[in-house]
Amino acid sequence: MRFYLYLILGFLGGIPAGMGMGGGTVTIPLLLLVGGVEQKIAQCANLFAFLPMSGFALKTHSENGLLKTDGILWTILPAVLLAVLGATLTAYLTSDVLRKGFGIFLIGLSFVSLKQLYQTQE
Repeated sequence: MRFYLYLILGFLGGIPAGMGMGGGTVTIPLLLLVGGVEQKIAQCANLFAFLPMSGFALKTHSENGLLKTDGILWTILPAVLLAVLGATLTAYLTSDVLRKGFGIFLIGLSFVSLKQLYQTQE
């Protein structure tokens, strides 16, 4: 039965990930709140699931002419460097600290989203 729960949660997180909207912001809370998974495991599962999802999303967006690669190297280099730093830091942090940090991130993201929502309605 647990398999089907995780399958549904993966489906719900995969849709926004395929659209390039950050499936982890959906997948991680779903795994925590509905799946009862520990924070570190949820983040790891999200990263692992991201690999094939990003490949399919890139292929689809490329076929539709939606990829713009100007200046992409200057985005990739710091992103990779900080991802390595973040992964190293995560190994030393407890799930409780990660959960609180992710919660703060989601609260900040919600304020940014609300600001964008109100700007588009003006």
